[in-house]
Parts: sequence; C-alpha cells; structure tokens
Amino acid sequence: MRTVFISGATGYIGRPLTEALLRAGFDVLALARPQSLRKLPIGCRPIPGDALRASTFTDEVPAGSTVVHLTGVAHPSPAKAAAFRAIDRVSFEASLEAAMRARAAHFVYVSVAHPAPVMKEFIRVRTECERMLADSGLAATVLRPWYVLGPGHWWPYLLKPFYSLAALRPEWKATSERLGLVTHTQMLRALEYAVENPPALGTNVLDVPAIRAAQPRRSLGIAIGSLEAPRPF
Repeated sequence: MRTVFISGATGYIGRPLTEALLRAGFDVLALARPQSLRKLPIGCRPIPGDALRASTFTDEVPAGSTVVHLTGVAHPSPAKAAAFRAIDRVSFEASLEAAMRARAAHFVYVSVAHPAPVMKEFIRVRTECERMLADSGLAATVLRPWYVLGPGHWWPYLLKPFYSLAALRPEWKATSERLGLVTHTQMLRALEYAVENPPALGTNVLDVPAIRAAQPRRSLGIAIGSLEAPRPF
C-alpha cells in the first residue's frame, strides 16, 4: 500500500484530501496537534506533533513515502505578512527536513501563482520555499493556484467581469490564465493526481491550467464534488 504523510490534514484542503486518498487506497498518516486529532478523518493514522518542529514528527515519516505539505496561515491577507514567515515558512522547513531525513520519495507542495501584483510577502515566502525544495534534491510536485474557491471562499466571483474582459485581450490572456481561479474540487483532484504521478527526478510544476485539467485515476465522488458551486470560468 502506498503511504502518504500529510502536514495540515485538518484544514480546508487537507481534510478532504485525506478522505479522498483513503478512498483511493492510500495509507495516510496525518500530522495534527494533540488537541486537533479528533478532527482527522476516520481511517487515517493520526500523528500527534507540532508542524513547526520537525523533531516532533520526523521519526513518523516512512522512508519512500510521499510527503504532502499543506500547513499554512488560513485566509491569507497582506496584514498577515509576519505570520507567513513564522508559520508558512517555518512549517515548510520542518516538513522538508523530516522528508529529507526519512528519504521520502516525493514531496508535494502547494505554492502560489507568481509573479502577481498583490500579496507580495506571501508570494515571496512561497517562492523561497520552492527554491529550498528544488535545492533539496527530492523529487517534487509544486502546485501554483492563485485562489481556491470553495466553502467560505467565494468573494473572487466578483472578479468574473474582469476575467471575461481579460480573455478578450491577447496581451492580458496569459496573465489571466496564470492568475485564474480554481475550484475546491479541481484543487483536490490535482493534489490526488500529483500524489499518483511523482516525477522521476526534479520538480513538476502544475500551474492553474494544469490544475484545472488534472484528472486522478479515481473520481473524487459526490461528497467532494458537492462542495463546488457552478463554475463561472
């Protein structure tokens, strides 16, 4: 059975991804703080630990496994610049250290589309993490969404007129595609696809068009699909 270790398994993306991977037949180890273990899906192997301290979970990462790093600041905004360094970067460094020590076979990281005109510190931190991952020598998959629509995350629908206009302007089209929106379901499918398809060497990057197009070998099913509102893009 293929093994996946997830940091951030109780979050917006982490919990439904854990459920999806369990249905797909993966053995999922889910890192969570002791007080949050009850939030983990039934069927995964709970790993109590601190996502900011590799020493609390390094010994639990199996050799040859896939490590999926999803820990980060909820609802990012420009006001949370300090937290991006204190949480996003530090937790990434902890997951990467644990993966390298365990000789993990594959590291999956959710970054962000870049360059972009806003959220500069968020993008800077995620770009630094991408660079560290590339320097690690681990086989890796980096996903670069701009914004993931889903429960509690609908405000970008207000931008639909701007995306429609950009699609009509050749000089804006590439940027609008790179900074396009993806749905919760599309993101989950892309992550499952990434877990199923590790690169032999180096880093595979899934940008917004690739995230939208990704299809795992198994449908994610009605439970996850029900989270997606009618797609306007």
